[in-house]
Amino acid sequence: MDFAFDARTEELRARLLAFMDEYVYPAEAVAEEQRAALASPWDTPAVVEELKAEARRQGLWNLFLPDAGYGAGLTNLQYAPLAEITGRSPHLAPTATNCAAPDTGNMEVLAQFGNEQQKKQWLEPLLAGEIRSAFAMTEPEVASSDATNITTLIERDGDEYVITGRKWYISGAMNPDCAIFIVMGKTDPDGADIRRQQSMVLVPRDTPGVTVKRAMQVFGYEDHSHGGHAEVVFDHARVPVANLVGEEGGGFAIAQARLGPGRIHHCMRLIGMAERAIELMCRRAVSRTAFGKALAQQGVVQNWIADARVTVEQLRLLVLKTAWLMDTVGNKGAHTEIQAIKIATPRAVVGILDRAIQLHGAGGVSQDFPLAELYASARTLMLADGPDEVHQRSLARRELKQYL
Repeated sequence: MDFAFDARTEELRARLLAFMDEYVYPAEAVAEEQRAALASPWDTPAVVEELKAEARRQGLWNLFLPDAGYGAGLTNLQYAPLAEITGRSPHLAPTATNCAAPDTGNMEVLAQFGNEQQKKQWLEPLLAGEIRSAFAMTEPEVASSDATNITTLIERDGDEYVITGRKWYISGAMNPDCAIFIVMGKTDPDGADIRRQQSMVLVPRDTPGVTVKRAMQVFGYEDHSHGGHAEVVFDHARVPVANLVGEEGGGFAIAQARLGPGRIHHCMRLIGMAERAIELMCRRAVSRTAFGKALAQQGVVQNWIADARVTVEQLRLLVLKTAWLMDTVGNKGAHTEIQAIKIATPRAVVGILDRAIQLHGAGGVSQDFPLAELYASARTLMLADGPDEVHQRSLARRELKQYL
C-alpha cells in the first residue's frame, strides 16, 4: 500500500486549499448574513452560487465521480485528501464543488443504473449544479436500519407506478432547487426473497400527491445549507413506469451500491472536520489564560490536543487503506474496512469535537464558532447510512464466521 499523493492529487490539493483560503472560509459568515435576509431560509445565498461558478471555472467540480465521462475520473485514493479538505467547511465547500450529499450518491446511482433518458433529464442538470435532488428511503414508522422493513408501496397500474408512503429525514428536500426524488419502496411486498421486494423510482418533486410536509431538526438545527431534512408524504403519487431505476426488485442492491461510496465520503470529510476542530483548539489554547497561565500550558489541554492528533492520524490511515482497497479489489472486497471506518470515524470525531467545545467554554456551544454545528453533523453520522450497531453486528459476524 502506497498512500503517497500522485502528481494529479498534489496539484488538485494545492488548488483546492487555495480555493478554501481565498473563497470558502471568507464566505462562511457572508452566507449566514445573506441567508438571514432571504425571503425563505431554504433559498440559496448568492455567495454560494458565486462559489459554485468559481469552483467550476477552476476545475474543482464533480471531483467525487470516478467515471471520467461524468466527473473528474479520480480514484477513491485520489479523492480522499480532497474530500478531507472540503470537510473543513462541510456546510459550504462540498456544495460549492458539487460534491455534496445526497446529490453525490444520486448522481452515482443515475450514472450506474439510469437509462439514457434518465441521465439526460436528471443526471446532466445535477452534474451541472442546476438542480438538487433527494434520496427517499428512511421512514418514521419502521426501523429503517433494516431496509427490508420499508413499507412505502410502489404499485403497478398500467403504464404507471402509484407511490404511497411516508418518509422522513429526507436530506435536501427543503431546498426549492430539489427537483427529483429517488424513492425506495416495495413493488413486491409478499415476495419470497425479502431483498428483492424493493425497487427505486424517480419521482419529480412537482408530482401531484407529493407533499414536503416539514423540516426535521437535528439537535435543533434545520441545516439550511444542505437543504434540510424533510418529512415527505407520497399520497398515490403517479409516475410513468419508465421512471423505474434499474429493474424491479433491484432497489436493495442499488441502495447497497449507493451507500458504500457514501460511507467513505462521509468519513473523508469527517477527518477534515476533526482537523478544523484541532486548529480551533490550538488557536483557543494559545489565546486564553486561566489560573495564571495560558490554556496551552495546562496539562489536560495538552493531552486533549495530543490525543486528537493521534486519533486523526489513525483514522486517516484506515480511511486511505479502505479507499485503496475499494480501488484495487472493489467495494465488496473492502466491506470489512468500509464498516470499520463507518464505526470508528464518526465516534472518534465526535469525541474530538466534544473536547474542542469544552476548550471554548460557552463559545463552543454558540453560533460564534462552527463547533456546535460540526458536532451535530458528526453525531448524526453515527446514525446515517446505517447506525453503528448494524455495522458492528455485520462486522462481528464476519469475524466469527471463520471460527464457526
